Amino acid sequence: MIPLAGLFAVAFVAATILPAQSEAALVGLQLAGYPVVLLIVVATLGNTLGAVVNWALGRGVERFRDRRWFPVSAAALDRASGWYSRWGRWSLLLSWAPVGGDALTVAAGVLREPLWSFLLLVTIAKAGRYCALAAITLGLL
Repeated sequence: MIPLAGLFAVAFVAATILPAQSEAALVGLQLAGYPVVLLIVVATLGNTLGAVVNWALGRGVERFRDRRWFPVSAAALDRASGWYSRWGRWSLLLSWAPVGGDALTVAAGVLREPLWSFLLLVTIAKAGRYCALAAITLGLL
């Protein structure tokens, strides 16, 4: 259970302001023989909940935007807000991306995306990334 808690924690942190590599943890545990479906569920849950932290920061961006610890630069937030304004909530399907994905989740909060649709789309995106990674590790892709 401790390795699964570690995967959850690193996946959560990877979606927030701190740098972390949840992909390496998932692959390592997969190669160690842990059930693939369980790993995908745990990593997806942690990474999605971490994205909710970004969404919440976005909701209060006016208070926090200029703080040094804020997870997204002003330029990245403006760029993500532009994408989000152009493509709407569907841009959250790119929230899995290592570059710009976190900014999209913050922009969703800034632009007041409802939590239910945010959770649905981000969960699909995050689960898709972990499924693809697991399939690559199994040699299926």
